[in-house]
Amino acid sequence: MTYRVGITNDAIDEDGTSVHGDLVLPELEAAGIEWSVIDAHPETDDDLADLDAVYSLGHRGFDASVLAAAPRLRHIARFGAGYDTIDLEACSDAGVIVTNTPDAIRRPLALAALTLVLAVTHNLVQKHAIVVHDRWEDRGRWRGTATDGSTVAIVGFGSVGAELAGMLLGAGFRVIGVNRRGSSAEADRLGVPIVPLDEGLTADVVVLCASLNASTTGMIGAAELAKMKPSAAIVNVGRGALIDQGALTSALQDGTIRAAGLDVFDPEPPAPDDPLLALENVTLAPHALCWTADYTRAVVASANEAIITASRGGVPATVLNPRALEHERWREGAAVSVAGR
Repeated sequence: MTYRVGITNDAIDEDGTSVHGDLVLPELEAAGIEWSVIDAHPETDDDLADLDAVYSLGHRGFDASVLAAAPRLRHIARFGAGYDTIDLEACSDAGVIVTNTPDAIRRPLALAALTLVLAVTHNLVQKHAIVVHDRWEDRGRWRGTATDGSTVAIVGFGSVGAELAGMLLGAGFRVIGVNRRGSSAEADRLGVPIVPLDEGLTADVVVLCASLNASTTGMIGAAELAKMKPSAAIVNVGRGALIDQGALTSALQDGTIRAAGLDVFDPEPPAPDDPLLALENVTLAPHALCWTADYTRAVVASANEAIITASRGGVPATVLNPRALEHERWREGAAVSVAGR
């Protein structure tokens, strides 16, 4: 039986051309995998009925009702790290493994966060506007803030947070971490203390690298922003819904905090008339700051490897829900794949 993969059309055209760059789809074809492009936001889930896997380039949702319409499905491969629209428990109950590409995005996303930290501390966007709009008399207004010895709090001290911490320490910043699991080997190695969120909010720059889930949605609201210094900035490279965007806009407007650097929003894209977009003290990117040739190459290699491994009955290295491997659907599908090789 042919192994069929549906690629969501969030970032790809029917011919396989992707905004991310080359997805190396011939690699899948060479492994005997048939691919097609499916709707990222379908009215029904009929398009999943004959698929063995979904290659998710965006945020199509997968819950129990969707999985019920996909009797052959046994693998959802995420391009990137986020999986907030995928119900892992429902996937485990249905015998559908979910994989992502955490190692591939570690350095690119950390570099994107570093870019925003440096942009907000140096007021880069504002200085660009000074030149473009011939407002040289405003140079003193946007001098920038201290960096050497300033404290950066990384909220969500996982692999990306640890990579960012190493970069910031090398640039002369002091780094503290906030992590619900407590300290880690990476934090200990880097000498980064793990502190409660309230203490992290006292930093000069707060960087959000946390994943989005029930406990982190809206974790930064008006009350948390009020605990930050008026001279502080916030950076978000995690998910837009980590922050109450309305509260953030108000805090930036009234001077509760000095600046923000955002690569993610809630919703995405933001409405053209969103007041956040009219503010001078923001640096914004379209959830694509880490999109580089290195990023695409690494993520594609990781995602394709997971898809090919699963198609051959193997277990990919990046399975997020190992309980699914115990399910009859996964075991039977893996046996069929091995037998068909």
